[in-house]
Amino acid sequence: MKRFPPLALAGILMMLAAASVSSAPPKASGWLNWRGPQQNGTSPEKNLPNTWQVGGANHLWDVEISGRGTPVIANGRVYGIGYEGEGAELREVIFCLEADTGKAIWKRYFRDFPSDIIYDRYAIGSPTVDAETGNVYVMTTPGQFLAFNRDGKLLWKHSMMERYGRLTFPNGRTGSPVIDDDLVIIRGITSNWGAHGPARDRFYAFDKHNGELVWASTPGVRPRDSSFSTPVFDWRNGKRVFYAGTGCGNVVCVNVRTGEPLWRYQMSIGGVNSSVVLHQDHLIAIHGRENLDNTAVGRMVSLKLGAEPKSGEKGPLVLDKGAEVWRNKLGIFTSSPVIVGDRIYQVTHTGVLHSINADTGAELWQIKLGPDQLHASPLYADGKLYIPMRNGTFYILRPTDKGSEELCKIQLEGIALGAPSIWNGKIYVHTTKRLYCFGKTGGTALPAPTAPKRPKPGKTVRLQIVPSEVLLRPGEKASFTIRGLDANGFVTKQFDSKKAQWRKYIPPTAKVRVKLNADFNAKGELVAGDEPIPSAGAFEATIGEFKGYIRGRVLPGLPFKEGLERFQLTVSHATEEGVKFAYPPLPWIGARFKWEIRELDGGKVLAKTLDNPLFQRAITYFGHADASNYTFEVEVMTDGNRRIMSTVGVMNQRYVIVLLGNSQQLEVSSNHERLKVNVPFTWRPKVWYKLKTRVDSVGNGRVIVRAKAWERGKPEPEKWTIEVPHENGHRNGAPGLFGFAPQSRFRVYVDNISITPN
Repeated sequence: MKRFPPLALAGILMMLAAASVSSAPPKASGWLNWRGPQQNGTSPEKNLPNTWQVGGANHLWDVEISGRGTPVIANGRVYGIGYEGEGAELREVIFCLEADTGKAIWKRYFRDFPSDIIYDRYAIGSPTVDAETGNVYVMTTPGQFLAFNRDGKLLWKHSMMERYGRLTFPNGRTGSPVIDDDLVIIRGITSNWGAHGPARDRFYAFDKHNGELVWASTPGVRPRDSSFSTPVFDWRNGKRVFYAGTGCGNVVCVNVRTGEPLWRYQMSIGGVNSSVVLHQDHLIAIHGRENLDNTAVGRMVSLKLGAEPKSGEKGPLVLDKGAEVWRNKLGIFTSSPVIVGDRIYQVTHTGVLHSINADTGAELWQIKLGPDQLHASPLYADGKLYIPMRNGTFYILRPTDKGSEELCKIQLEGIALGAPSIWNGKIYVHTTKRLYCFGKTGGTALPAPTAPKRPKPGKTVRLQIVPSEVLLRPGEKASFTIRGLDANGFVTKQFDSKKAQWRKYIPPTAKVRVKLNADFNAKGELVAGDEPIPSAGAFEATIGEFKGYIRGRVLPGLPFKEGLERFQLTVSHATEEGVKFAYPPLPWIGARFKWEIRELDGGKVLAKTLDNPLFQRAITYFGHADASNYTFEVEVMTDGNRRIMSTVGVMNQRYVIVLLGNSQQLEVSSNHERLKVNVPFTWRPKVWYKLKTRVDSVGNGRVIVRAKAWERGKPEPEKWTIEVPHENGHRNGAPGLFGFAPQSRFRVYVDNISITPN
């Protein structure tokens, strides 16, 4: 057994039937994603060990790196996400190791930034490797969605928080990307802009090659929790679809090629985190929250598949109890089942392994394995179950019709929250202390799976335009690919984008009827206007009888100023009689429902909303994620009294810099458990203050954050009130606003925003 310090198969072209297109076999083979090649935590590998011992028999290697997810394996390499360091210097690490030895090949580091993650709940997810290219896709805890080649070169990235309004939660769950054909799909609760402004659990499909957004889908309703249920692919009624649980307590079915929701079935008041499994024409799902129709906690259900909206009707179709084949009382919050033939194996929250008949839902047997269970899911291979428990105990069991035989029980170092993975005779499991590899040397890997057959597309019925959403600076251009789609969402042909007729389009449901400050030129490119004014809107493209849509934003770079006097207060307030307001600028991320423009003391100011307690905290971005080294000045005020005040401030280069009302402090933070520094600062309610912040990158990854505050109308202090150095700090980040009104009692106000380069 070796210890180390911290950190293709050739393809043969397959000829498909005349009714399908040809495609090459995968270029990367292995356990490429969290649930493995069969999407259900099972493997057909044989001759695997029945027992092993830490530091002894069949223990090949381990490395010291903390993690809470599942490593994946491709072409002799192990990829994973973990974390290293403590306190302000904790960083997530995406790593690549030799599968046979554990020796590090490369690693890339990423910091947390404005999030509410607690208790080191990092790396609760897995990378995914693309079988066609060998590229690696992963999302960090604060929502950096990254694409690397096999050697660690960054291909493209998206800051999902700053670009699409992804929210973070204390649990830190991110899950795993999934890949189908040319799409890589991720999910999360987002509060974006326009129609995507309300906080919803959304799925995003990007072109895996260039990172362009193909579609965004909102299949559920208002969420109660985040979810990291990984989508499971299927063919149904001629469509490529996926199934997943959502943060609103639904199981949903979505068209993979278009993002259109086909149906949803609500089974829980809270989120559904476990991934589903498929059995014949049924879907089996489990949750661990309160049931929708009674006060009991937890349920496993089997649903009939095949339902979808009628032709011409918009989804999702809402299924009722009639869709159920069976239900039982099992419950687990995040661990997922495995299915082998007509047997389901599920560990529940009380640490009990259950064997269930997949046809009837009847329990066949159960065995107590530990005091409880959380994230980790079982793995089945070679007639055995490999099961890590939350307390670090690891079991190898041989299940039978009447029970199970315990073959091995060992204790791992740390807490085990990730499911095991397997490839080439080796089994990998990650704990909060170490990544372990057990098994045998010189194993024989399985052949790569054959690429799925794709149906011959039908007639064109509409257009799909990629990217479906763009973000530009004044004067910048964007080009588009225009595809024809058939009724099932498959590509029929590619159109010449220069032949499209474009017109500015305002959706009938739009609350802000403004237009994007951009136009199409003769080359079919969208060209943003030169004026440094934020704008957002949509365009409709027509080619012949077919139509398609895009939406976009234009945000100025630096310098940037916003005084709010240009807005007209014409909207009647729903909860305050006689009050007129204006919505915040449409292209601001996460602004709707959290801020509104009001008149105050003869001027117009941005005011924190109070009518929805869910939005008592607001993080709103209005700039580009690559902005760096800038000074942010703003005027701020809070309502309240000498005992109770709210909090207000700015986001500068991924640092939160705020005046804390109740504690009377000026604070610089990123994640509160990673970096939080404050100094006393006395300020009063109903008095305007100026807040000035500056972030400088000073070399070798070091950053200095500075801030000062003073009462408006008085001289600016010569010295900074607070200076915070940060080793390996944030080198870029979008500017934004922060407001927190505890219990939605007292508003905060913002005026005269100014951002200038240092």
